[in-house]
Amino acid sequence: MTAGKQIRFWLIGLGLFVLVLWLLSGMLLPFVVGLAVAYLLDPVVDRVERWRLPRWLATTLVLLSFVLVLVLMVLLLLPLVQSQVSHLIEVLPNYANAARDRLLPMLDRLIHRLSPEDVERLRGAAGNYAGDVVGWVGKVLKHILSSGLALFDVLSVMFITPIVAFYLMRDWDILVAKVNGWLPLHHAATIREQAREVDETLAGFVRGQALVCLVLGVFYAVALSLAGLDFGLVIGLMAGLLSFIPYVGSLFGFVSSTGLALLQFDDPWRVAIVIAIFLFGQAVEGNVLTPKLVGDKVGLHAVWVIFALLAGGSLFGFVGVLLAVPVAAVIGVLTRFALGRYLESPYYRGTSSS
Repeated sequence: MTAGKQIRFWLIGLGLFVLVLWLLSGMLLPFVVGLAVAYLLDPVVDRVERWRLPRWLATTLVLLSFVLVLVLMVLLLLPLVQSQVSHLIEVLPNYANAARDRLLPMLDRLIHRLSPEDVERLRGAAGNYAGDVVGWVGKVLKHILSSGLALFDVLSVMFITPIVAFYLMRDWDILVAKVNGWLPLHHAATIREQAREVDETLAGFVRGQALVCLVLGVFYAVALSLAGLDFGLVIGLMAGLLSFIPYVGSLFGFVSSTGLALLQFDDPWRVAIVIAIFLFGQAVEGNVLTPKLVGDKVGLHAVWVIFALLAGGSLFGFVGVLLAVPVAAVIGVLTRFALGRYLESPYYRGTSSS
């Protein structure tokens, strides 16, 4: 088979895969989550299996332990989160009134300095842009929720995902061996090398970033609660969870906590403490957590991860968000491989291929 036919074959296969993914994106959520759980827990199953336990028993023990930890975390955090959400509903009108009382005088002073024509232009522009932004955010959230977080999908994740994860972890080595036997013989060594690099990149980023999110979530939640900030627990946990997207978690936590602190506290030093918490957390994340837990060799730039997550969510909803990082890792490894081949080719060196 010529090189042109090989390229055409793989491009057709890639197109069919994307088409099937797009057509079935509405029902793939439990399978994608199950695959992610199996990928994350397979090294643990391998270690337990070394204790001379059957593979099915090692898989059962690891999966039950994982589910038990999740259930305990939910049982511990759910009452606290519910109480803070209930409190938010109660005090939200007071916060709205406080924000209005503080912002209206500043807006009045600003408006008095402008001409009537400038005021009308600002009102029209603000109304148009606000409507556009709200409409865009609403469409994105509606698309993600309708395609990935409907009630049926939530129930399917709860009941189908553990089954999928169990069978994938139990048969992981068999599946890998099967796929390894299907590789084209002339390119098998190259494909295995790139697959190993993808695995190292993906494992380094996902597992490392998950630990970063856990540490930051616990730190922000505890520190904000000790600082006396209302809803500090919820904001801290959300900031830690959103830290999986580079810079988004810290930005969300900083803006929301600082805004609440300005409305809640009259003493500037208490607001400064809240700001210092996030400045310290960002410094620790950038200089200690990310270099130690994620490392700088995973090959996934922050901008590339953000783009992949937004593109995946826009194209395939919540399933696309889950697949974004693995796809970004594969594309990154293949791009570096292609670039390396190009730098060794006559096209780059300007020499004859003969």
